[in-house]
Parts: sequence; structure tokens; C-alpha cells
Amino acid sequence: MKNSVILLAGFLLLGCAGQGTEKRTVIEGTAGGSGEMDRIARDYVKLVLALGLHDPDYVDAYYGPPEWKQETESAQLSLAGIEERAKRILDRLDAVEPESAGAMAGLRYRFLRRQVRALSARAEILGGKLFSFDEESEALYDAVAPIHGEEHFKKIAARLEKHLPGPGSLSQRYEEYRRQFAIPSDRLDRVFQEAIRECRRRTEQRIDLPVGESFEVEYVTGKSWSGYNWYQGNYHSLIQVNTDFPIFIDRAVDLACHEGYPGHHVYNMLLEKNLVRDRGWMEFSVYPLFSPMSLIAEGSANFGIEIAFPGEERIRFERETLFPLAGLDAAAAENYYRIQELVRNLNYAGNEAARRYLDGEIDANGVAEWLEKYAMFSLPRARQRVRFIDQYRSYVINYNLGMDLVRGYVESKSGGGSAEEKWEAFTRLLSSPHLPSDLRITE
Repeated sequence: MKNSVILLAGFLLLGCAGQGTEKRTVIEGTAGGSGEMDRIARDYVKLVLALGLHDPDYVDAYYGPPEWKQETESAQLSLAGIEERAKRILDRLDAVEPESAGAMAGLRYRFLRRQVRALSARAEILGGKLFSFDEESEALYDAVAPIHGEEHFKKIAARLEKHLPGPGSLSQRYEEYRRQFAIPSDRLDRVFQEAIRECRRRTEQRIDLPVGESFEVEYVTGKSWSGYNWYQGNYHSLIQVNTDFPIFIDRAVDLACHEGYPGHHVYNMLLEKNLVRDRGWMEFSVYPLFSPMSLIAEGSANFGIEIAFPGEERIRFERETLFPLAGLDAAAAENYYRIQELVRNLNYAGNEAARRYLDGEIDANGVAEWLEKYAMFSLPRARQRVRFIDQYRSYVINYNLGMDLVRGYVESKSGGGSAEEKWEAFTRLLSSPHLPSDLRITE
């Protein structure tokens, strides 16, 4: 089923980098002199596009010059050739001096260097090099997820048992209980659009959104994921929602925030506005999925739900607005979210399943069994998740570890202060070239 709806009008077609004396002045202050850094950035973008020809999932977004894409398609670089060019770019970066050009230029230099290293690692993986789960996540995403033993999940599941007594496995009881909170298919679009409107309203109170920003929503099937944002450039996104399985009431806000406001749509727009257009940093006109950018993107998109709906505000909005719109019993909302909170405490179970699977400790059936037992997945959903892990591998850490790192960073930078201070710290993070390793707060 596909149903495309334009949610916001005024799609504004603008050039990627803009023009003007003010922009040129900023660029002249970039690391190592704008000429060399900008040339390195151009060659990096072309290398990302070249690797995308070997890996259809790699280039998540590109809105740079079309002739760069045409050039890479004509060149048809081999994986070995891509690795060699990546090494040359790293050598060129070694020759520049970022420290003399200011804090933002230093961030740019470190970001670009780490992105190139991740590109090289992805090329090695495509070429057949084997990494452990943790080695791969560090190489690609600049982060390693904590390890939780089986006992950790057993304790959480035991607490959940008390709320869902009865026959059958715990995951079966949870699935049966949850069915009453599924959004009827004929009401899904209305519920989802209302959730988007509220997420956007809350976001635009705190962030100056670019004029003319917009996105489309499509309902699709046959995917390994539940939702996806395809950023198109020019402040426009295509958001796809997978309807293979029932969509539960809490997923409306989750997806609206995560894929839209203040999640992926806003993150990509702020990078385009503040780094590509205002500074001319063309390396941000391409988004390689298997790179440190994704931990920031997924982590901020998940934490964005909390920052948009602090405290009890989310439950209140859903109980008063979305439950009635979906035709669900609002009186059951409080208990539902109490159970959902316990289930969220199990979210690292997916990391452990992927780690054991990719490290060869369990097979695909073992992953599905683990996810049923400790992530509260139904068997069909567990099998869908196996497909996701097969396709995206250690990418799974970006959702939960990413959220925890972004939360810790924002709370540290805001001093645990007001909502306004948290939004300011959050917006600064989304508008700058930070790395996951920058988010680790040391005592």
C-alpha cells in the first residue's frame, strides 16, 4: 500500500552553496586554507559516491553538483582504487594545520578525517575483510556499545512478567496485550499527520526552520525497517512508513519525531543550511550511511522525542489527541505506557543479538529466539529484524547507544538546566560537525 501526501507547502529550490561576500569570508577561515580543505572535501564527496556504486545502501543522501555524480559513474573505481584514494586523502589531511583556524574549522578537519577512515573500512568490508561486531562499529561509527549479559535482560523481563500474567510466553502475552493499541489502517494517516503537526509545532518554537521546508510521506511494504527518511536536499525529505505489521499508537509520535521533527528532517536541514550553504563545506552535501554521522543522526532523532515531549507531555498529548483520533480507549493509556517503559529498558537486547550473530556465536534462528525472549518481538517481527541485521549489521548501535550519548552530551552542555537550554545545546549539536567520540562526557 502506498499513499503519498504532501504535508507542508512551499518547496523552495535554491542552489547548494549560495553566493556572496559573507560566505566567502567564512570559507577563507577554514582549516589549512580554504583551497586545500575544499579540494579535499570535493574529492571525499566523489569517493563516497564511488563507493555507493558498489553498495546500494551506502549513499543515504546527495544534493551536491550533479556533474560530480556523473564523473564518478563514468570513472567506475574499483574497491581497491577507492581504498587507495582514501589513503591519499588522509595523507593530504596530515599536511594541513587545523588548529590555527578556529574551533569550527578544527571540528571540520577531525570530522572529515574520521569520515574518510570509516569509508575505507566500509570498502574493506565490501571487499571481504572480516571484523568483529565491536571492531566494525568502532571503525564505522566511532563507538562501541556496552555489553550486557543475559542476566541483565532476565531481571528486566521478570519485572515485566508482573504486569502481564497468564499463559504463554512473555513475548506472546505482550503482543496480545499490545494489539488493543494498534492504529486501525483507515485511521493511520490521520493519526500520523496529527503527530507530525504537533512535533513540528513544538520544534519550530525552539528552532528556526528554513523557509519553504517540506516533506512527503509514503506508506510502503516489504522493508526491513519501520520508517526511513530520504533527504532530498533543498530542505525537502521523503519519509516512508512501513506497514508490513500493525503500527501501534506510540509509534506515531516516535516516527513523527524521529523521521521528521526534530529528527532526521531537521538534522539534515540544519547541516545543509549552516554548513553547506553558509560555509560552503561541500562534504556535508553527501550522507554516507555507514559512517559516524549515523550515530549522531539516529541518536539525536531518538533523543529528539524526549526533548520535544518532556516529562508527562507526551502521554498527555497522546491520551487527549491521538487515542481518540485512532478510536482507542484513552483510559488504558497510563498502564500501556508503564509497560512500554519496562520494554524500553530491554532495547540493548537487539545489540546483543546482533553482536552474537555477527561474531558467529548464534545463527539467524538464534537471533530470532533471543529477540522473542528478551526484546519482546513477535516471531514475524524478529525475523524482520534478522533481515535488518543482515542488511545493516552493527548499525543497530546507533539507535540506543547514540541516544544515550546524545542525551548525556546535551544534559552536560545545558548543565541539566531548563528546557530552553537543552534545546539550545541540542540545536548546536545538530548544526555542527561533531563526532560520536566528542559526545563522551568524562568526569
